[in-house]
Amino acid sequence: MKAETTRIRVLEEGLQTLSQGGLAAVTIGRLAEATGLSKSGLFAHFRSREALELALLDETVRLAWRNVVEPAMRNPEGLPRLMALVGLWFGWSSRAGLRGGCPVAAAMFELDDTPGVVRDRVAELDEEWRQVLHSHVRQAIDLGHLHAETDADQVVWELRGIYLAHHSTMRFQRDPDADRRAEVALVALLRRCGADPANL
Repeated sequence: MKAETTRIRVLEEGLQTLSQGGLAAVTIGRLAEATGLSKSGLFAHFRSREALELALLDETVRLAWRNVVEPAMRNPEGLPRLMALVGLWFGWSSRAGLRGGCPVAAAMFELDDTPGVVRDRVAELDEEWRQVLHSHVRQAIDLGHLHAETDADQVVWELRGIYLAHHSTMRFQRDPDADRRAEVALVALLRRCGADPANL
């Protein structure tokens, strides 16, 4: 019980560090100091910095799932669920209590030229999320909420672009208009794909 409590405390602190400073900021020494553990005590839970980074990425997924996917699933299938999913995705890290931005989004840029198992895990997470988006776009098409000829892959590509633009505008530029601009872009994309304006 004590070991699990300690592990949770390390992951919580590590997520805040990861969110604010990226993977480069996540070190055994810094987390040991922040959590009041010795370096050897931290190593008892995570045998390497790499193992710690992987655990933090997996914890990010669990946090995002609770704050984005689970509440979105309460909406009707098709366009309502897709819009809820995307709306909850935009700015999710702040609503989930993280002091910085999305750790996975940051890692995609931080590790774009850095091979290794951590980069591979980030790539897997990105692919898994694209598949989640694709399945809901496809569902909206199948239910007639979007045109039958809609290119689901293209919609996912553009959704990711809107998300990253929103993320950088909100987090880096501190632009209070980020949410509105993201919503305008999302509605324009869905209307182009045949969504009924009355449902947007």
